[in-house]
Amino acid sequence: MDIYLPIAEMSVNSLLIILLGGGVGFLSGMFGVGGGFLTTPLLIFYGIPPAVAVASSATQITGSSVSGALAYLQRGQVDIRMGLVLVAGGVIGAGVGQIIFSALQTVGQVDIVIALIYVIFLSVIGGLMLKDAVGALRAARAGQAAPARRARHLPWVAALPGKMRFARSGLYISPLAPMLLGALVGMLTQIMGIGGGFIMVPAMVYILGMRAQAVVGTSLFQIIFVTAATTLLHATASKTVDIVLALLLLLGGVVGAQLGVRAAQKLSPDRLRLALALIVLGVALRLFIGLTWTPAEPFALFEGA
Repeated sequence: MDIYLPIAEMSVNSLLIILLGGGVGFLSGMFGVGGGFLTTPLLIFYGIPPAVAVASSATQITGSSVSGALAYLQRGQVDIRMGLVLVAGGVIGAGVGQIIFSALQTVGQVDIVIALIYVIFLSVIGGLMLKDAVGALRAARAGQAAPARRARHLPWVAALPGKMRFARSGLYISPLAPMLLGALVGMLTQIMGIGGGFIMVPAMVYILGMRAQAVVGTSLFQIIFVTAATTLLHATASKTVDIVLALLLLLGGVVGAQLGVRAAQKLSPDRLRLALALIVLGVALRLFIGLTWTPAEPFALFEGA
């Protein structure tokens, strides 16, 4: 059975796309995020249809996550067992997300829904990151250490039955908790084209209580398989993967992820979080303007429409 992979009709500078992939890959390696929460809206700014941007960015995230995860695996900072549980939940969530995505396509509302969800998510996440980074920088200037948060899972996580030991993560909990978390991220990955790391990383620390040393690498590990599954679903069901666009993003992303892993060992994490928070809020503002700004020509005719 042939799979139709439509090529985006917008003409985009290949070099800029590669640089975009490299920048997002850099963030992926540094913070353990898939980077789709920036890739997708930036592609929309270029004029790529949101549905195509979502599906194609998921392909790029897979490649950059492989590159970053291998680097952390070599350092012994990946919990394979925890990662597999997260993947199992993620694949289930991706299936549910595809049902929602297809329903939105059927009613013709997928583009506006994707943009609106991004505005909400990026505003909330960017605001929390900004508050955290500014607080840490103020404490550093005052000569005080930022208050350390103790890694400890939430009470409802401890109450779940069927506990397993995740040695590298320092946990003895039920696999149901990470599986539910993986399912949520998998659903968002399918609908929004995100890797889910910007949700997964803090959730692994503050909900599951994982050791910080294993969080980023394990996040990247699960992103590999979940985004690969979402790409396959988009290619076969919604047919919105632009393979040329994805390859250009992938080329830059793989290199950028390796540089991000190295930079994470050297640069100030507080200043990096501040810069990332400002970028996230800037993207959210740009998307909001795009949703509310009335264009000079509200109607347009296209050949074949």
